[in-house]
Amino acid sequence: MNKNILIGLVIGLLAGFIIGYFTGSGRSSGQPATIAAAVPMPSPVAAPNVGAMPMPAVPPSAMEAQARIFSNTQVVAREPKNLAAWKQLGNDYFDTHQPQKAVDAYAKALELDPKNADVLTDQGVMYRELRAYDKAIANFEKSSKLDPKHTQSLFNMGIVYSQDLKQNDKAIKAWNRVIEVDPASPQAAQARAAIAALQAQPKVK
Repeated sequence: MNKNILIGLVIGLLAGFIIGYFTGSGRSSGQPATIAAAVPMPSPVAAPNVGAMPMPAVPPSAMEAQARIFSNTQVVAREPKNLAAWKQLGNDYFDTHQPQKAVDAYAKALELDPKNADVLTDQGVMYRELRAYDKAIANFEKSSKLDPKHTQSLFNMGIVYSQDLKQNDKAIKAWNRVIEVDPASPQAAQARAAIAALQAQPKVK
């Protein structure tokens, strides 16, 4: 069962954070999504329109996700209280970059399992993709209250505060909570690097 993925490590933070879609081949690690912080990369440039170009092949993982979406859409139509199907729908909409549909599917899962910190975190990541930053923060806060050791939600909170809301003090506070909760975790290492990157930025006069 594809579930959640720990998405990306910090490749480099001195150049700052970026908004972007998430990389990875699916969320099969059993962990909720962590927003990736990385060195800014140039946007892809479209090829010149010279004649008909073949369409790129659809990755097998995307085809599998679409098949599961079709199947689970039928399942929840018959069984609207099927928690596993709603969660899988949310995960597959997440992986196929359909944030609004992911938010809606996760909402149905949370109606059935309102204290699921992982689902709250993944829905929060999708809210961020929709630029609903306050809702993303609310999800991450609720997740961390339900599970004080939920480092992914705390790390994600810092990314949204820093990159999207430009509230660096709150970002640093969130990342310090990651370090306090689990100092040996990958998220703690990312948090230390992220704090150092913010503190290295020149002060705006």
